[in-house]
Amino acid sequence: MKVQALERVGDRLRLIDQTRLPGELVLKNIDNYKDVIRAIKRLEVRGAPAIGIAAAYVLAMAASNAERYDLAYLRIVGEELKGARPTAVNLSWAVDRMLTRAADLSGVSVEEAQTTLWVEAEAIHEEDRRMCMQIGQLGSGLINDSDTVLTHCNTGALATGGIGTALGVIYTCRNLGKRIRVFVDETRPLLQGARLTAWELLQEGIDTTLICDSTAGFLMKQGKIDHVIVGADRIARNGDTANKIGTYSLAVLAKEHNVPFYVAAPSSTFDDEIESGDRIVIEERVAGEVTSGFGKRTAPEGIAVYSPAFDVTPVRLISFFITNGEIKPGGRPPDLR
Repeated sequence: MKVQALERVGDRLRLIDQTRLPGELVLKNIDNYKDVIRAIKRLEVRGAPAIGIAAAYVLAMAASNAERYDLAYLRIVGEELKGARPTAVNLSWAVDRMLTRAADLSGVSVEEAQTTLWVEAEAIHEEDRRMCMQIGQLGSGLINDSDTVLTHCNTGALATGGIGTALGVIYTCRNLGKRIRVFVDETRPLLQGARLTAWELLQEGIDTTLICDSTAGFLMKQGKIDHVIVGADRIARNGDTANKIGTYSLAVLAKEHNVPFYVAAPSSTFDDEIESGDRIVIEERVAGEVTSGFGKRTAPEGIAVYSPAFDVTPVRLISFFITNGEIKPGGRPPDLR
């Protein structure tokens, strides 16, 4: 892969500022954990798996920034992290795992505790890299040579610790010699598809076409889409799936046009603590992202705005879950054309 969203460099975190893409490729070297939290809130680093990895590094960095090892302090940092992006379960999963490891370090030296937490964060990063590879390998078996895939938001190397989830399937198909064509939703209001996925796929030489979000149904009606593959930010116990706003609409359209709909996600995205999608907390974004996106006002002053960052797709609309361990059936009988 030519793209790496984030990596450890000593006691710092180097990340791509994704708010600057595609115009500029800006790498930021951060040595203060508070700046990483701000980067998560500002979507400089984004994508559920990548956010989880960043959160793990934040706790290691917080331990290194402190003069003494203080578990209570790390727990406070952990709660601040969980509030930064509440929908993506990978963030809270990584925080809880790091704090569990931190709780085992009482009585060790400050240096040993700091080193151990950095090692644990790197392990989370490496595990995600391996899970992405496994998702790609399993998912590629669903895609035939010369098929066309529609995807939404960004689910590649920019959003994970490896090759990606939904895009990881596409990259693996390419590596196997399958000729795959990809349609990319622009993904309003922040255009993660247009700015990030289109840019990333072009870096990899993938045959890619960008479309407005509202074009997807017409393409399906024309018979031009063989599969829809998306990622996930949280999957409830019953299979209801939270993902970038607009995913639910795609799932409804895919069912209407008999197009298989897949969710590609690592095991860390499955939340068995939540029974159904009705329990998933949906983050709401500021009005300016809709009314004044990228610095230019496109709506009248005083207009009310509702801008959820995510929606929930019922399991009954999902054909398969592509995970790092298996392909699991959703609630919709698949029709693999």
